[in-house]
Amino acid sequence: MLPTIKLGKSDVTRLIMGGNIISGTSHVSAELDGEMEDYYTSENIKKAFKRCEECGINTVALRADKHIARIIREYRLEGGNLQWLAQTASEMLSFRGNINFAMRYNPIAFYHHGSITDNLIQEKKFDVFKENLKVLRDTGLPVGVATHNPEYIKYFDENGFDIDFYMACVYNLTKIEHVSSAITGKANEGERFDEADIELMFDAISKTAKPCFAFKILGATRRCGTPKEVKDCFKQAFNRIKPTDGVMVGMFQKYRDQIAENCETVRCL
Repeated sequence: MLPTIKLGKSDVTRLIMGGNIISGTSHVSAELDGEMEDYYTSENIKKAFKRCEECGINTVALRADKHIARIIREYRLEGGNLQWLAQTASEMLSFRGNINFAMRYNPIAFYHHGSITDNLIQEKKFDVFKENLKVLRDTGLPVGVATHNPEYIKYFDENGFDIDFYMACVYNLTKIEHVSSAITGKANEGERFDEADIELMFDAISKTAKPCFAFKILGATRRCGTPKEVKDCFKQAFNRIKPTDGVMVGMFQKYRDQIAENCETVRCL
């Protein structure tokens, strides 16, 4: 198994598999969304999960929706042992209902969906955000918050929000209006991926005492031009995050074994 960090009572590998690709969210185009959906059938998702375990990953971060929950249930019935780090599902009518539903499938922790986090803070709906955190806290599991804005991590820490860990996007997608494709029903296209954002988020990660998982370190395919570029991105991330942190990366198995490649890269850092 890859090196691990503590998340509550769980040992979580410092590299975990993200769920955007599995759920057909590329952050590139509707065409790529469709290609990801076509490839990641139930069977291919379970094959990817098995490959994660074979290569040393013990945790996947996936949406808390009915599609994902069903796959997780099937995988466990077939003997799979991956831990589930659950992201709240933005499209669910009831936040508490979403959490109650997901608890039936034994996640190890929850984290608040980043687009919803950012929109609530931008709109100054702090009461709604704090109530959502309370619902997560009531589960007894570690409570995480995803965000695309490094300033929000600083703000949450300085103002004592009830948060155990962060999921930190290295690109600040809050510079333009950003709504989850699960809500709009449209592909997330035309988003700003500014390279200057990367160091700003790594700086925020380094300054918070709480564990963080950096995500989109490969720029949602934008920094994957060559194997060397991919390795350099991993090296940059692990050089900048704390020993108590990790990274979350989407892995598309259609063309090559990205799971094995990424695990080998992390082992060699």
